Amino acid sequence: MNRRVLIFLILAAWLAGSPALAADQPSAQSAAKPSAPALTATQIVERNVAARGGPEAWRKIQTLSMSGTMDAGKARKINPKDYAAGHKPKLGPDKRPLDESTLVQVPFVMQYKRPLKSRVQIEFKGQSAIQVYDGRQGYKLRPYLNRHDWESYNAEELRQAAVEQELDGPLIDCLSKGTKVVAEGVEPVEGREAYRLALTFKNGQSRHVWVDTQSFLEVQVDGTRRVDGKPRSMWTVMRDYKSINGLLIPHLMETRVDGIPGSEKIAVEKVALNPALDDALFARPK
Repeated sequence: MNRRVLIFLILAAWLAGSPALAADQPSAQSAAKPSAPALTATQIVERNVAARGGPEAWRKIQTLSMSGTMDAGKARKINPKDYAAGHKPKLGPDKRPLDESTLVQVPFVMQYKRPLKSRVQIEFKGQSAIQVYDGRQGYKLRPYLNRHDWESYNAEELRQAAVEQELDGPLIDCLSKGTKVVAEGVEPVEGREAYRLALTFKNGQSRHVWVDTQSFLEVQVDGTRRVDGKPRSMWTVMRDYKSINGLLIPHLMETRVDGIPGSEKIAVEKVALNPALDDALFARPK
């Protein structure tokens, strides 16, 4: 549970460009010759922004809230020795012991406010794990690690937070944000052709975004995260786009980390546009 929850809390969300398919991802070399028309980076970005609802509609969104469930790994395998040793096995909602095949899912709420404010909260076993970022500083509360006091972001987390974009994602108004975008060709993502874009942010950090050649929606983003003290490549695939007041937002995201088996899925169940969110939500509680 701990490692997987940590990965999620460090991410924040798809629209922040966070971390899918590492070992399973087909390479450009193995792909068939692309049939998609050759477009410039500017053309791809313009079509992506239009497909997602248009720049003017997104600029009207000052706050965004999403809630749903996320994968938090599988419960450990039941060991008969636990009973002999007097240990209690983990129980599911029905109060029956969980086994290795049981996928644990936990509810989450993600909230965003311009400029660059974010809050992620998950519930697990009656406790709330929270991550907040006020645009300059970040704080986290991790009771699942028996850390019941607020902690500041470390240097790596602050560097990652600095890459995060506004709530509308990395491509909308990318030029005004100081982002350089380069088209690097076409690659397959989950069996469909996608334009691969290389993004370099104004602070010098970079990542890639893949845009479907037919729908022009983002279908994958990559990133690098430190897991267990080591930097690892990460990929997130976005699926199940739904229209919320004319704005297209993915409702299913799957993340894989290079060298780590399995994946974590985030299923969005509710989206609220421009909800009232006080600045205090994104600050460290006093």
